[in-house]
Amino acid sequence: MKTSLVCCLSLVFTTGILHVADAAQGKYAQMLFNELFESYSNALRPVEDTDTVLNVTLQITLSQIKDMDERNQILTAYLWIRQTWYDAYLKWDKDDYDGLDSIRIPSNLVWRPDIVLYNKADDDFSEPVNTNIVLRYDGKITWDAPAITKSSCVVDVSYFPFDSQQCNLTFGSWTYNGNQVDIFNSLDSGDLSDFIEDVEWEIHGMPAVKNVITYGCCSEPYPDVTYTLILKRKSSFYIFNLLLPCLLISFLAPLGFYLPADSGEKVSLGVTVLLALTVFQLMVAESMPPSENVPLIGKYYIATMTMITASTALTIIIMNIHYCGSGAKPVPQWARVVILDYMSKIFFVYDVGENCTSSQGLKEQDPKLEKMNICPKEQEKYEGARRQLAKIRNNDTDLQKKLPDDICDGYGVQRENTRDIVSCCSCYRTLIKNIEYIANCVRRHKANHAKGVEWKKVAKVMDRFFMWIFFIMVFFMSVLIIGKAL
Repeated sequence: MKTSLVCCLSLVFTTGILHVADAAQGKYAQMLFNELFESYSNALRPVEDTDTVLNVTLQITLSQIKDMDERNQILTAYLWIRQTWYDAYLKWDKDDYDGLDSIRIPSNLVWRPDIVLYNKADDDFSEPVNTNIVLRYDGKITWDAPAITKSSCVVDVSYFPFDSQQCNLTFGSWTYNGNQVDIFNSLDSGDLSDFIEDVEWEIHGMPAVKNVITYGCCSEPYPDVTYTLILKRKSSFYIFNLLLPCLLISFLAPLGFYLPADSGEKVSLGVTVLLALTVFQLMVAESMPPSENVPLIGKYYIATMTMITASTALTIIIMNIHYCGSGAKPVPQWARVVILDYMSKIFFVYDVGENCTSSQGLKEQDPKLEKMNICPKEQEKYEGARRQLAKIRNNDTDLQKKLPDDICDGYGVQRENTRDIVSCCSCYRTLIKNIEYIANCVRRHKANHAKGVEWKKVAKVMDRFFMWIFFIMVFFMSVLIIGKAL
C-alpha cells in the first residue's frame, strides 16, 4: 500500500516537472522567436556576403506512383521533398534560452529556395505547401513538404507490354544561378523505403545525378539534380486480356482451311477473326501515344491480321478450284503427280467422301448414285430401250414356238419363218444401238464426275497444305513475341 502511494507521488512529481519544463521552453521559444524575426526579411538570400554561395541539399522520397499516362506522356507521382540549407541570420546560443536547440515555425516566415521541377507538365503553378520548418540553433533549416507532381516523361512503347521506362525528375533553382544558390543531392538515389507498391509498375531504382548546365541566354552555370525513375511494367494484365485472346483467335485462322468447302462458312470464319483482331488493335492504339514506334503487341496484331487476310484470299481461290465442276479442263499432269499422288499421301487426304477407316462405303453406293444421277433425257431413252427389249423377248418366244425341232443354229429355217427372223434381227440391231447410246452416256457422265472429283481432291490437298503452313507461322510468331518478352 505504501509502495503504490510512493509510486503515484513520484509520477505526479515527474509530470509536474515536465509541465514546468515545457512551460519554460515555451516561454523561451516565444522570446527567441520575437528576437529572431524582429528585423528579419525573407525576401533576400540569407548570406552575410553577397558573393557567398548558398548550398541547398535536396532529398526526394518516392511514396507512390499515382498514374502513368502513356498517351499524353505524363507521370504523376507523390513525393516527399526535403530541402536543407543554412540561414546566416537565424542563429542563437542555446544556453541563453535554457538549452533550446530547435524550434518549428511556418515555412513562409523564412527565406526559401525557389527550387522547382523543371519538366513539370501541370498547368497549376501554385506555391508549395506551407508546412512547418525545423530551425536549429546553428541556422540549419530543414523543410519537409509533400508534393504531387506531374512531369513529362518520354515513353518508348516499342516493347509494350514488356517495356521498361525511364522518367526524369529534374529539380533546380528557377532564378538563382550556380554562383548564388548551389544544389546538391544528399543521397546517390531517391529514397524508396516508404514506396507503396504499384499494381502496374515495378520500381528498379531511382539514381540521382547532379548536372551543371549553361544555357544560351545566360553565361552563368545553372546546377540541377536529376532523379531517374526506372520503371518496369507488370505485363500479366496485358497478357491475359490482350495477348492471349489474340493468340487463341489467330489459331482459328488455319482451322478455316480444315472446314469443309460445302459448309459455306470458310470465308465467314476468316472475316470474323479479322474483325475480332481489329477490335483488339483499336484497344491497344487508344492507350498508346501517336508515335512512329509501333508497340510489339501492335506488330503482332498486324502480322496476324495480314496472315488472316492472306488465308481468306487463299480460301476464296481454293473454293473456286473446289467448284470447278465437269465443265473445267482436266487436272494437269504435273498437278496429278505432285498434288494427287504425293501431297495427298503426305497430308493423309483421301477421295472426297472417304476417310481412313471406311473407304468402301462410297464404292458400294456408286451404282445407285450413278443411276440417280443420270439425266432425265437419258433416263427416258433408257426406259424406251427397256420396253423394246421386253417386246423383242416376247417375239423371240413366239418365234421359238414356230420353229421346227430339226433347225440347227437358225441357218436351216424354213421359208415361211424367214420373214420373222429378219424382223427379229432388225429389232436386235435397234436394241444394240440403244444400249450403246446408254453406255456412252454413262461413260461421259462418269468421266465428267471423275473430273470434278479430281478437282475437289486438289482443293482438299491444298487446304491441308496451307493449314499446316499457317499453323507453323502462328506458332513461330507466338514464340517470337514470347522471346522478345524474355
